[in-house]
Amino acid sequence: MNYEPMVFAPRTGAPEPLSAIQEEILALKKQRNAVILAHNYQIEPIQRVADFVGDSLGLSYQAQSAQADVILFCGVHFMAETAKIVNPTKTVLLPDLQAGCSLSDSCPADKLAAYKAEHPGLYVVAYINCSAGVKALSDVICTSGNARRIVERVPADREILFVPDQNLGAWVQEKTGRKMRLWPGSCYAHVLFTVRALEALKARFPAAVIVAHPECVTAVRDMADEVCSTELMVKFCKTTPASQIIVVTESGMIHRLRREVPDKTFIAGPTDTCACNDCQYMKMNTIEKVRDALLHMRPAIEVPEPVRQAAFVPIQRMLDWSRA
Repeated sequence: MNYEPMVFAPRTGAPEPLSAIQEEILALKKQRNAVILAHNYQIEPIQRVADFVGDSLGLSYQAQSAQADVILFCGVHFMAETAKIVNPTKTVLLPDLQAGCSLSDSCPADKLAAYKAEHPGLYVVAYINCSAGVKALSDVICTSGNARRIVERVPADREILFVPDQNLGAWVQEKTGRKMRLWPGSCYAHVLFTVRALEALKARFPAAVIVAHPECVTAVRDMADEVCSTELMVKFCKTTPASQIIVVTESGMIHRLRREVPDKTFIAGPTDTCACNDCQYMKMNTIEKVRDALLHMRPAIEVPEPVRQAAFVPIQRMLDWSRA
C-alpha cells in the first residue's frame, strides 16, 4: 500500500457553523420555495444544506412528495430527470448539467430499443441509474436498495433483461436465484475497488468489518461482511457491534455516516492507487453551483412529455411495489 488509509475517528463536539455561502443558499431556498435533495455521494457542505440526504429510492419518494415549487437535485443527471418525471409541473434544477454517469452512458436508449426489437418478450428491469429514454423502454425500475424485492415481483414466466449494471444484476441473481440477461454495463468508480487493496487494508485493521455496495465486482462483494445499498449501510453501521467499519463505496457516503453514527471509526474503501474513491460526476456539483442554481434558476431539467409519460409508468410501479 503506497498511501496512508483515510481514517475518520469518532466525531465529537458540535458541527462547524455554516459558511456565508451556505447561509445564502438557505435564504434563497426560502425565497424560491425550494427543496434541496442531495445524494449520499455529495460533498459535505452540500449535504449540510439539503432538506433530505439519501439514496436513489429515498430521494425518489421525496421527489414525488415534494410540496415545494422548485426541486434542486444535488446528484447526477439521471436523478434530476427522475425528479422531473414524477414532478412535471415543478421546476427541477441540477447544479451542473455535465454531471452525468458512466453507468447510465453504458446503456443508450437506442441500443436498448434495438436489443428489445431483436429479442421480443423480454421483461426489462432497469436500475434507476439510467436515462429517461431507457426508463421509458423499461417495465419496472429498481434501485440497489429494492432490486432484490423488485425482481422477486416479476412474473415467473417472463425472461428478465437487467440493465444497465451487470454487477448489481449478478448480485440480485445470487440473492433471488432468478436467472436474468445482464446488460454489460458498470459503474466506473465501484469497479476500481479490488480484493488486493482491501486485503492490504484489512491487514492494517483486522478488527474492522467491511460493508460494500452491490455495484462492486463479485470478488469484492465476497470479501464484505455486508453488501447493501447506501441507505442500508446507515442501518448496518448503527447496529453492527464493530467499532471500525471499512466503507466500500463512493467516499461521500462517509459524511452522512459520521453524522448519523458519530461514535464509530470509518475507513474509506481504497483502490489500488488511492486511499478512497470519488465519483468525478458527483463531485462536479459544488456549493457555489448550488447557490448559483437557486440564484439564476438554472440549469433546469426538461424531459419531452411522451418520454416522461412512458418513463413514469415503470417508476410508479417501482414505488408501488416498494411500498407493498
